[in-house]
Amino acid sequence: MKNFVRTIVIVFTCAFIFLTNAVPAFAIESYQSNAREGETQLLETQKLTDEVSRYAPGGPNLEQTQERTSQGGLNEVQGTADIDQMKRPENSTEAVSVEDEINNLLGKVTGKK
Repeated sequence: MKNFVRTIVIVFTCAFIFLTNAVPAFAIESYQSNAREGETQLLETQKLTDEVSRYAPGGPNLEQTQERTSQGGLNEVQGTADIDQMKRPENSTEAVSVEDEINNLLGKVTGKK
């Protein structure tokens, strides 16, 4: 009897570990990318990154760094390059949050929705 219970516990534990590692990719349905869409091209960001990488060690200087971030830039390298193409809370208002997804799922399971 003990061996049977031990085997059942091990099987359920293995299944639980497998499912918790495999399923998170399917958990959020808010944005499904299209394979034909390809990745977002952030060419301006790449250009600025290449430019900064050409500086000698210690460069760009403090004034240049502060200038890039004072104009509303995301960080010292990117500045405001391709800011309209990046996903952030300000431009993702129609996206469904993880909390809403979970509440919807729990509502369906419990029949309260």
